[in-house]
Amino acid sequence: MTEQIVILDFGAQYTQVIARRVRECNVYSTILRYDTPAKDIAALKPSGIILSGGPSSVYAKDAPLPDKNIFKLGVPVLGLCYGEQLLAHLLGGKVEKGLRREYGKSTLKVTDARCALFARLPRQLQVWNSHGDKLTKLPRGFKTVAVTENSPFAAIEHRAKRFFGLQFHPEVVHTPRGREIFANFVHGICGCGQDWTMRNYVEQAVEEIRAQVGKAEVILGLSGGVDSSVAAALLHKAIGDQLTCIFVNNGVLRAREAEVVREVFERNFKVKLQYENAAKLFLRRLKGVTDPERKRKIIGRTFIEVFQAATKRAGKAKFLAQGTLYPDVIESVPIGDNPAALIKSHHNVGGLPRKMKFALVEPLKCLFKDEVRQLGLELGLSREIVWRQPFPGPGLAVRILGEVTPARCKILRNADAIVVEEMKSAGLYYKIWQSFAVLLPVRSVGVMGDERTYDYTIAIRAVESQDGMTADWVKLPYEILEKLASRIINEVKGVNRCVFDITSKPPGTIEWE
Repeated sequence: MTEQIVILDFGAQYTQVIARRVRECNVYSTILRYDTPAKDIAALKPSGIILSGGPSSVYAKDAPLPDKNIFKLGVPVLGLCYGEQLLAHLLGGKVEKGLRREYGKSTLKVTDARCALFARLPRQLQVWNSHGDKLTKLPRGFKTVAVTENSPFAAIEHRAKRFFGLQFHPEVVHTPRGREIFANFVHGICGCGQDWTMRNYVEQAVEEIRAQVGKAEVILGLSGGVDSSVAAALLHKAIGDQLTCIFVNNGVLRAREAEVVREVFERNFKVKLQYENAAKLFLRRLKGVTDPERKRKIIGRTFIEVFQAATKRAGKAKFLAQGTLYPDVIESVPIGDNPAALIKSHHNVGGLPRKMKFALVEPLKCLFKDEVRQLGLELGLSREIVWRQPFPGPGLAVRILGEVTPARCKILRNADAIVVEEMKSAGLYYKIWQSFAVLLPVRSVGVMGDERTYDYTIAIRAVESQDGMTADWVKLPYEILEKLASRIINEVKGVNRCVFDITSKPPGTIEWE
């Protein structure tokens, strides 16, 4: 069984970051809801347990509390912020409302250099705090091992039981040496090796898929995006011809999207690919529609209809596979009784009707996005597939403001292809979050040669982001902007003007619709 660290989520905004920091140490981590029974945790045979932070107060009436038996499992425990206060509170210490809230940067002074958490680290560290409550009395057997100006118990330890608490957040980038603290915990204290690699994961995942599926048939909705492409490659490696991929051409795809998908999976990987060309149906239903939300709903409903009919033609499949990722499965616990694990059913295929009686196969559900990319490379997918930029589910329909028509799709498809080509040529495509063209429902007068034109405007969008939640516009060099505008205006019939979008998110959104 793979060594792993269990993280109990108490509603922290940084819980997934904790999981990432552990995995960066090449150790597998799994997030469970805060009240998971100790016997269920024990069944996983964890090497250690981390208690996340959270917005609650440990002394509040509705405070999220763990099963106290986790402290009897004989494995190391690390509490972070609320997790430290919880550790102390449940083991006989005292936590009170702080007179002065501690937020932001502070200097941590290590008072006991023998503490294994701070092995090979300097005696003073920059750390990041975010808490209002404070620990005022230690439980029996604990001692202080580090302090800050406002916290005499910034780091605590019960050496015999291997229990540790940190009042600060080692997982955030504002604690520069935090990754080393995690490495000391998972390697030095929990005794984990460095076995969590994509190569090892492939072997593990293949075994799990085969055990779940047996000899049954599996269907996967292949979009051509990173997640579904990697899921398809992994499933095909595991079960071969038991997998049928269904690719739906909705008429609002990128340039050569259908050809590339068929080339990669049908011809190169020899995957059974069922190609459904429903472009005319989608575009007919979109005719005359200008409202963005109506567009999305029409595309979503039509996709379900087409996909459902396609599954019947595909044979008697028992399983539906999805490229669901870890962030789609685990969400931080809201205050109250809502669970941490909120599965976004049918996340990748738009919410299929319940009458489609499939069992789910989600081979990527324990991976983060960059881990999925690493997996894709390990499976032999090309860099062009694995590192391609995000593309919205409704496709070009949300990048065409106003009515979606075949003519407008052609204009935008050609303009967008130029943006992708030039960004790749400049070495920027794989470095930023997204870069694309938007067709505006604005026509203006222009002069091309000796003729007057009255054509459309293309907006160029380039943004940098970590997760798509916030974004800043990329300051593209003037030379690239000039080349983009020149090529689009000269090569794309129907366009005579280009503009560059310099709006960040917020206040804007990444996509225009």
